[in-house]
Amino acid sequence: MFKYISQRILYMLLVFLIITCMCFILIRMLPPTILPPGDPHAAIIEARREALGYNKPYMVQFGIFLKNVVTKFDWGVSDVLYSGQNVTDIFFSKVPATVIVNFYSIILSIPLGIGLGIFAALKKNTWIDYTISTLTMVVISVPNFVYAFLIQYFLSYKLGWFPFLMKPGTDWFSPAMFVSMLPAVLSLSFSVIAGFTRTTRAELTEVLTSEFMLLARTKGLTKAQATVRHALKNCLVVVVPAIFGQFIGVLGGSLIIEKIFAIPGVGGLTLAAINAQDYPIFMLVTCFYTAIGLAASLVVDISYGFIDPRIRMGSKK
Repeated sequence: MFKYISQRILYMLLVFLIITCMCFILIRMLPPTILPPGDPHAAIIEARREALGYNKPYMVQFGIFLKNVVTKFDWGVSDVLYSGQNVTDIFFSKVPATVIVNFYSIILSIPLGIGLGIFAALKKNTWIDYTISTLTMVVISVPNFVYAFLIQYFLSYKLGWFPFLMKPGTDWFSPAMFVSMLPAVLSLSFSVIAGFTRTTRAELTEVLTSEFMLLARTKGLTKAQATVRHALKNCLVVVVPAIFGQFIGVLGGSLIIEKIFAIPGVGGLTLAAINAQDYPIFMLVTCFYTAIGLAASLVVDISYGFIDPRIRMGSKK
C-alpha cells in the first residue's frame, strides 16, 4: 500500500503541474487588462507586472510564478477586482460560504441516496424499482441550474417559503442564514442523491444475487439478516469511497449555483476573475479546483485498499 500510495501521489503532482502550466499559458496568452488613464495605482501595477515577467516568454513567467508559490506561498495581488489586495486573503474569505452550502447538501444527499438505492434493490423488478430507477436517470440528466430555477420559481416565488438569494453576512450558522441557504442546498442535492441511489442499487443488486448470499440463507439466516450482515457490507466497498470523494469535493462548490443564489463563495470569485482577466485570482482558483479534483480521486483510490482487504492482498501477488 505504501508503494501504491507513493506512486499515486507522484502521478497526482505530475498531473497537477501539467494542468497548472497549461492554464497559466492559456490565461497569459490573453492581453492583460488595460488600466484606466489617470489611475493612481497604474505605476505600481505596471511595476509589479514587470517584476513578474509579463514581457518575458511564457515559460519564464511560469518559472517565476512557481518560485513565488513554492518558496513564499505568494500567489500575488489582485490587479483588477480587488486592486492591491492579497489574493490568498481574498480567496480564504470566500471559502466558508462554499464549504457550508456544499456540506449541507452532502449531509442531506448521502442518507437519502443510499436509502433509496437499498430500497430499490430490495424491490428489484417491481414498480417501485422501476419508478426509482427512472427518476434517478431523469434527475442525473438534468443540470443543477435547472433545479435552481424551478426551486426559485415554485418555493421562493409561488409559495414564498424561501428568499430568492442567500442572506448577506457572515453569520453562517444563524437560523435566517440557514433558511436562505436551503434553495441552493436543494439544487445541489438532487444530482448527488440520484448518483448515490444508482450506485447503491446497482452494487446491492449484484451482491444479493451472489453465491455467498445463497450460502448464507442455507445456513439459516433470514433475508434481512443476510442483507444486513453480508450484502450491505460488500455493497459499501464501492459506496464508502464515493462518500469520501464527495466530502473532499465539498470545497469545490458550484460556479453556476453560487452565481444564481448570490453565494459569496469561490465559484463567484472564479467567474469574476475570468471576466475581469485577473491573472493572480484566476491561477489560485484554478489550482485550487485542480487540487480538489485530484485529491478526491486519490482518496477514493486509496480508500478501496483500506476498506476491501482483497485489494491489498491482490497487490502483493
